[in-house]
Amino acid sequence: MNYLEQLVAEWYEYQGYFVRRNVNVGRRPNGGWECELDVVAFHPGEKHLVHVEPSMDADPWMKRELRYNKKFQAGRKHIPKLFTGIEIPDDIEQIALFGLGSKTNHPTLAGGNVWLISDLLDRIVAVLKERKVERQAVPEQYPLLRTIQFVCQHRATLFGSHG
Repeated sequence: MNYLEQLVAEWYEYQGYFVRRNVNVGRRPNGGWECELDVVAFHPGEKHLVHVEPSMDADPWMKRELRYNKKFQAGRKHIPKLFTGIEIPDDIEQIALFGLGSKTNHPTLAGGNVWLISDLLDRIVAVLKERKVERQAVPEQYPLLRTIQFVCQHRATLFGSHG
Protein backbone atom coordinates (compact mmCIF):
# COMPACT_ATOMS: atom_id res chain seq x y z
CA MET A 1 0.00 0.00 0.00
CA ASN A 2 1.38 3.39 -0.91
CA TYR A 3 1.41 6.53 1.21
CA LEU A 4 -1.75 8.06 -0.27
CA GLU A 5 -3.70 4.81 0.07
CA GLN A 6 -2.60 4.48 3.68
CA LEU A 7 -3.51 8.09 4.50
CA VAL A 8 -6.96 7.80 2.88
CA ALA A 9 -7.69 4.49 4.60
CA GLU A 10 -6.62 5.84 8.00
CA TRP A 11 -8.69 9.00 7.56
CA TYR A 12 -11.90 7.22 6.67
CA GLU A 13 -11.45 4.53 9.33
CA TYR A 14 -10.69 7.21 11.95
CA GLN A 15 -14.02 8.86 11.04
CA GLY A 16 -15.97 5.66 11.65
CA TYR A 17 -16.07 4.12 8.19
CA PHE A 18 -15.67 0.42 7.49
CA VAL A 19 -12.72 0.36 5.10
CA ARG A 20 -11.70 -2.20 2.50
CA ARG A 21 -8.25 -1.81 0.95
CA ASN A 22 -6.72 -3.19 -2.25
CA VAL A 23 -9.75 -5.32 -3.09
CA ASN A 24 -9.54 -7.49 -6.19
CA VAL A 25 -12.87 -7.56 -8.02
CA GLY A 26 -14.29 -9.27 -11.08
CA ARG A 27 -12.71 -12.72 -11.00
CA ARG A 28 -11.93 -13.84 -14.54
CA PRO A 29 -12.87 -17.40 -15.59
CA ASN A 30 -9.30 -18.23 -16.63
CA GLY A 31 -7.71 -16.64 -13.57
CA GLY A 32 -6.85 -13.17 -12.45
CA TRP A 33 -9.03 -10.19 -11.75
CA GLU A 34 -10.72 -7.46 -13.71
CA CYS A 35 -9.47 -4.72 -11.41
CA GLU A 36 -8.16 -3.75 -7.98
CA LEU A 37 -10.02 -1.09 -6.01
CA ASP A 38 -7.65 0.84 -3.75
CA VAL A 39 -9.91 2.14 -0.96
CA VAL A 40 -13.63 1.55 -0.49
CA ALA A 41 -15.21 2.96 2.67
CA PHE A 42 -18.74 2.83 4.05
CA HIS A 43 -20.14 4.81 6.97
CA PRO A 44 -23.26 2.98 8.23
CA GLY A 45 -24.58 5.88 10.30
CA GLU A 46 -24.30 8.41 7.50
CA LYS A 47 -25.11 5.91 4.75
CA HIS A 48 -22.12 7.25 2.83
CA LEU A 49 -20.18 5.04 0.44
CA VAL A 50 -16.92 6.28 -1.06
CA HIS A 51 -14.42 4.77 -3.49
CA VAL A 52 -11.01 6.48 -3.61
CA GLU A 53 -8.29 5.77 -6.14
CA PRO A 54 -5.09 7.53 -5.04
CA SER A 55 -2.12 7.97 -7.35
CA MET A 56 1.25 9.68 -7.40
CA ASP A 57 1.42 9.50 -11.19
CA ALA A 58 2.34 12.42 -13.42
CA ASP A 59 0.51 10.95 -16.42
CA PRO A 60 -1.28 13.10 -18.99
CA TRP A 61 -5.01 13.59 -18.31
CA MET A 62 -6.00 11.44 -21.31
CA LYS A 63 -4.11 8.47 -19.88
CA ARG A 64 -5.59 9.12 -16.44
CA GLU A 65 -9.08 9.28 -17.95
CA LEU A 66 -8.70 5.80 -19.46
CA ARG A 67 -7.31 4.24 -16.29
CA TYR A 68 -9.84 5.85 -13.95
CA ASN A 69 -12.75 5.09 -16.24
CA LYS A 70 -11.88 1.39 -15.93
CA LYS A 71 -11.44 1.63 -12.14
CA PHE A 72 -14.61 3.63 -11.50
CA GLN A 73 -16.75 1.44 -13.76
CA ALA A 74 -15.44 -1.65 -11.96
CA GLY A 75 -16.22 0.07 -8.65
CA ARG A 76 -19.82 0.84 -9.59
CA LYS A 77 -20.26 -2.74 -10.79
CA HIS A 78 -18.58 -4.64 -7.94
CA ILE A 79 -18.69 -2.50 -4.77
CA PRO A 80 -22.26 -3.50 -3.83
CA LYS A 81 -21.04 -7.13 -3.59
CA LEU A 82 -18.31 -6.15 -1.11
CA PHE A 83 -20.88 -5.38 1.58
CA THR A 84 -23.25 -8.33 1.22
CA GLY A 85 -25.82 -8.33 3.99
CA ILE A 86 -25.43 -4.60 4.68
CA GLU A 87 -27.82 -2.07 3.21
CA ILE A 88 -25.66 0.37 1.28
CA PRO A 89 -26.71 3.41 -0.76
CA ASP A 90 -26.98 3.22 -4.54
CA ASP A 91 -24.84 6.34 -4.89
CA ILE A 92 -21.08 5.81 -4.64
CA GLU A 93 -18.91 8.89 -4.27
CA GLN A 94 -15.83 8.28 -6.40
CA ILE A 95 -12.64 10.27 -5.94
CA ALA A 96 -9.47 10.35 -8.00
CA LEU A 97 -6.83 11.55 -5.54
CA PHE A 98 -3.53 12.84 -6.92
CA GLY A 99 -0.31 13.73 -5.19
CA LEU A 100 0.89 15.65 -8.24
CA GLY A 101 -0.73 18.02 -10.69
CA SER A 102 -3.48 20.60 -10.77
CA LYS A 103 -7.21 20.16 -11.00
CA THR A 104 -7.89 23.64 -12.37
CA ASN A 105 -8.91 22.31 -15.79
CA HIS A 106 -9.94 18.87 -14.51
CA PRO A 107 -12.26 19.06 -11.48
CA THR A 108 -13.72 15.68 -12.45
CA LEU A 109 -12.32 12.56 -14.07
CA ALA A 110 -14.14 9.52 -15.44
CA GLY A 111 -17.30 10.48 -13.55
CA GLY A 112 -15.55 11.02 -10.22
CA ASN A 113 -14.28 14.09 -8.40
CA VAL A 114 -10.62 15.04 -8.54
CA TRP A 115 -8.90 15.80 -5.26
CA LEU A 116 -5.30 16.78 -4.73
CA ILE A 117 -3.38 15.78 -1.64
CA SER A 118 -3.84 19.38 -0.45
CA ASP A 119 -7.64 18.86 -0.47
CA LEU A 120 -7.32 15.77 1.69
CA LEU A 121 -4.81 17.39 4.04
CA ASP A 122 -7.08 20.44 4.40
CA ARG A 123 -9.90 18.18 5.63
CA ILE A 124 -7.62 16.29 7.99
CA VAL A 125 -5.92 19.36 9.44
CA ALA A 126 -9.27 21.14 9.92
CA VAL A 127 -10.28 18.37 12.33
CA LEU A 128 -6.98 17.47 13.97
CA LYS A 129 -5.77 21.01 14.68
CA GLU A 130 -8.62 21.32 17.20
CA ARG A 131 -7.74 18.08 19.04
CA LYS A 132 -4.98 18.33 21.61
CA VAL A 133 -2.78 15.26 21.86
CA GLU A 134 -3.07 15.32 25.68
CA ARG A 135 -6.86 15.00 25.58
CA GLN A 136 -7.78 13.52 22.20
CA ALA A 137 -4.77 11.73 20.81
CA VAL A 138 -5.29 9.99 17.50
CA PRO A 139 -5.07 6.25 18.29
CA GLU A 140 -1.71 4.65 17.54
CA GLN A 141 -3.13 2.38 14.82
CA TYR A 142 -3.26 5.53 12.64
CA PRO A 143 0.42 6.55 12.52
CA LEU A 144 0.08 8.99 9.62
CA LEU A 145 -2.86 10.82 11.19
CA ARG A 146 -1.12 10.86 14.56
CA THR A 147 1.92 12.46 12.93
CA ILE A 148 -0.28 15.13 11.37
CA GLN A 149 -1.90 15.77 14.76
CA PHE A 150 1.52 16.29 16.37
CA VAL A 151 2.57 18.63 13.54
CA CYS A 152 -0.64 20.63 14.02
CA GLN A 153 -0.06 20.92 17.76
CA HIS A 154 3.58 21.94 17.38
CA ARG A 155 3.25 24.07 14.24
CA ALA A 156 4.46 27.26 15.96
CA THR A 157 7.69 25.58 17.02
CA LEU A 158 8.12 23.81 13.69
CA PHE A 159 7.25 26.69 11.37
CA GLY A 160 7.82 29.76 13.53
CA SER A 161 5.22 32.47 13.80
CA HIS A 162 4.20 32.01 10.15
CA GLY A 163 2.78 28.45 10.68
